Amino acid sequence: MTRTIHDSGAAILLVLTAAGGALVGFACTNVDSSKDGVASSMMAEKNEAGLSLSSASSLIHNNRTPDDPKVEAGEASILAGQRIFRFDTFGDEAFWGGALKLHQAIEGKAHGGFGAGVSPKTALAVGLKVDAEAIPRQVALGVKSGKVSLDDPATTLALLTLNAVVGVTGFFKNDGSLKSLGVQCVFCHSTVDDSFAPGIGKRLDGWPNRDLNVGAIVNLSPDLSAVGTFLGIDEATVRTVITAWGPGKFDAELFLDGRGMRPDGTTAATLIPPAYGLAGVNLHTSTGWGSVPYWNAFVAVLEMHGQGNFFDPRLDDTVQFPVAARNKSGHTVVADDRVTPKLAGLQAYQLAIAAPVAPAGSFNADVAKRGDALFVGKAKCATCHVKPLFTEPGWNMHTPAEIGIDSFQADRSPDKRYRTTPFKGLWSRQKGGFYHDGRFATFLDVVNHYGATLSLGLTDAEKADLVECLKSI
Repeated sequence: MTRTIHDSGAAILLVLTAAGGALVGFACTNVDSSKDGVASSMMAEKNEAGLSLSSASSLIHNNRTPDDPKVEAGEASILAGQRIFRFDTFGDEAFWGGALKLHQAIEGKAHGGFGAGVSPKTALAVGLKVDAEAIPRQVALGVKSGKVSLDDPATTLALLTLNAVVGVTGFFKNDGSLKSLGVQCVFCHSTVDDSFAPGIGKRLDGWPNRDLNVGAIVNLSPDLSAVGTFLGIDEATVRTVITAWGPGKFDAELFLDGRGMRPDGTTAATLIPPAYGLAGVNLHTSTGWGSVPYWNAFVAVLEMHGQGNFFDPRLDDTVQFPVAARNKSGHTVVADDRVTPKLAGLQAYQLAIAAPVAPAGSFNADVAKRGDALFVGKAKCATCHVKPLFTEPGWNMHTPAEIGIDSFQADRSPDKRYRTTPFKGLWSRQKGGFYHDGRFATFLDVVNHYGATLSLGLTDAEKADLVECLKSI
């Protein structure tokens, strides 16, 4: 993908010192990520999650009347949605930088912040990803040869000027120091293919980042008092709760009910869900709540803390959602709404991201075919995971008793039920386990659970066949 950092041609100066080999100098005028300052040849780019924008465009063009304005508008909406998904902070830098001061932790004392700073090696260790296609060739060669230090926070700052850190935007002062920091949708809902190095590669939009340790990243903040005040707890407790989340998990309901731990003392956080394969699927997350545009608005305003309007009177329930009710979260109104105008394009793009197809050789096709017969037959999987959506068309929700698990997470949602998980691309999100909280580590664990819950009477051989089928979906 070809991309420039600024349409006016503002230069980025990356100087490799002959002695230390670190990136020691750069100059950049930061892009406003809420506008169209980031130019890219997206029509020619293949999204590794399964959507080829150029192929989709060709398919549409080959099956339409000439100059169909509806099709042109649809294509434009998808491309606009991709920019929003990848680069729009919705103004949340007022929270991540302004309130939490995370930018100071990243730059470190040597660059005007505090502490040791965050090197690329540290950033990669907590699951942040780097877009290899945003790195200039000479810098990439420097990384490969070791001339560009991955232990120096200055390198992280340089990567931020390139918009190369997936899901994170740095806002810079004229002197090159950070003045704030914001995050985008892709912070949690994208990863990379590791084609350059572990954690560095081409973007995989819509994939859940199961390496991302959100709690550890937020804990870098020198000041979490704003979070403590919102939740009504002390800052030390905030840090205890968020650092318990671990990689690949986030607790979206914490800002609604304040229940940071399950009754058994383990974290209440749940797995980051995928944002691919949602076309035709009624509800976006494991406990429902709402459709794709609902959840986009919910996350952009209440979780990312962007500047936008959000309405949901269900959050006025002082018993179920005491934190949200106290803060009137379901009636959020701002003068400058930077979220609502983006919801249509964001939805269009997300629904266009197809689930990734299982790679050849990652499963035994003959065995998977036997497993598929079980899937629609004896194992009763297709009763709920209806093909081709692999979830029910319509209201795809079930009581905890129906699926044989506890009600803790369901009780934190309005419907108090669990959604039937769409299975497409299931092979790509094995890291972290299955179900909303990763309680089942493997496919076989899931099969065994349902075998017992529904008294299916599956043999070991049949279970193995069914596992191979799941790997192929």
